[in-house]
Amino acid sequence: MHSSALQPAVQSVGQPVGQPVGQPVGQPAAGSAAEGEGGTPALRTHQLAKTYALGFFRKKVRAIRDVSLRVERGEIFGLLGPNGAGKTTTLKVLMGLVRPTSGEAEVLGRPVGDLVAKGRLGYLPESPYFYDYLTGRELLVFVAELFGLPRRESRRRADALLEQVGLQRAAQLALRRYSKGMLQRVGLAQALINDPELVVLDEPLSGLDPIGRKQIRELIAQLGARGKTVVFSSHILSDVELLAQRAAILVGGRTVDSGALDHLVQARILSTEVLVDRPAPVLLEALAGGAYAAEAVGETVRVVVPEGEDVGRLVDLIRRHGGALLALTPRRESLEDVVVRRASDDNGAGAAAPLPARDAQPMGD
Repeated sequence: MHSSALQPAVQSVGQPVGQPVGQPVGQPAAGSAAEGEGGTPALRTHQLAKTYALGFFRKKVRAIRDVSLRVERGEIFGLLGPNGAGKTTTLKVLMGLVRPTSGEAEVLGRPVGDLVAKGRLGYLPESPYFYDYLTGRELLVFVAELFGLPRRESRRRADALLEQVGLQRAAQLALRRYSKGMLQRVGLAQALINDPELVVLDEPLSGLDPIGRKQIRELIAQLGARGKTVVFSSHILSDVELLAQRAAILVGGRTVDSGALDHLVQARILSTEVLVDRPAPVLLEALAGGAYAAEAVGETVRVVVPEGEDVGRLVDLIRRHGGALLALTPRRESLEDVVVRRASDDNGAGAAAPLPARDAQPMGD
C-alpha cells in the first residue's frame, strides 16, 4: 500500500521508534517541540536531482535535475508540468519513497524521512493500490491505527471522512469492487485520516467524474480554509487556477517558474476576436484585401487578430465600410498557455535525458 511513506517502523501498537507509547504519531514528545518552526516553510527543496541507473548496463537516466521549491505554511500550492516533467519523482523524494542523487529537501522544517514529520503528513500517490479484500471503512481504520489512534477515534474519523468524500454508502463494500474514481476518493480519505498539517496529493482529480471532481475540489478548498498546507499536482489546469494561491512549473526535470498565479499568468493578450453582424460584400472584399481571415458564423463573421497586430486598424476598416461591430473580445494568456509556452521554450531539455557515465552517481534507493 502506497501509504507506507507515512507509516514509520513500529515499536508498539502503531507507535514509531522513539515515540512514547500512547502518544499519537506526529505529536512531538515533551521537550522536543516544533518550537521555532513557525517561520519555516512547509516544504522546501533546493537544486533537487534524481538519476536512475536502469537495465543490465546501468544506463543513467535523469528524472529530475534542478527542482527548487518553497511552499509556505497554510497555502494551497499547485505543481504543474507536462508528462515526464518530474512532478511525481519530486513528490516521491519529498515523501521519502525515493532517495535524491543530490540537492536539499525539507518537510515541515525537518529533513525528509524524519519520523515526527511523517506523522504530520498525508499523502495520496498518483495510482494508489490498497488491500482489495478490505472494505473502505476497514482500510481507513487500519491506517488510523498505524498512526497510533485509538480504535474508537479511528472509527469516528473513518466514518466522517467517508461521508466527506461521498463514500458513506460504499463503506462496507470491498475495495476490489470500487471503481477507479471511488479508489481515488478513499485514497484521499486515508491521506487525511491523521488530520495532517501538510497534505501532498499526486493527481488527486484523476479518474473522477464531474461530480466527484467538484467534491474533491471543495474538500481541498476546505483544507486550505482550515489552515492546512496542500500541495497537489494536476494536468487539469483549470482546477489549479480555481484552487491554488501559488504554483510551480516543472519542465524537463527542473523548475522553470514559480510564484503567485497572477505572476505566472501575465496580462498578455494572445489574440483579439472581432464579430461583425451581417457584413456587406464590399466589407468582405475589404477584409480579404487587408489580409484578414474572416470566418462565417451564422449571419456573423468572425475575425481573429493575432498578438502584436493593430486591432484599431481593423475596427476602422469595418466602420468605413458600414459594418456593425457586435463584439471585440481579447483572449488573455491562461495558465494552460503558460505551461505550454514554457514547455515549448524548454523543448530541447528532456526530463528523462540519458547522462554520460562521468555524471553524478545515484545514491541508491
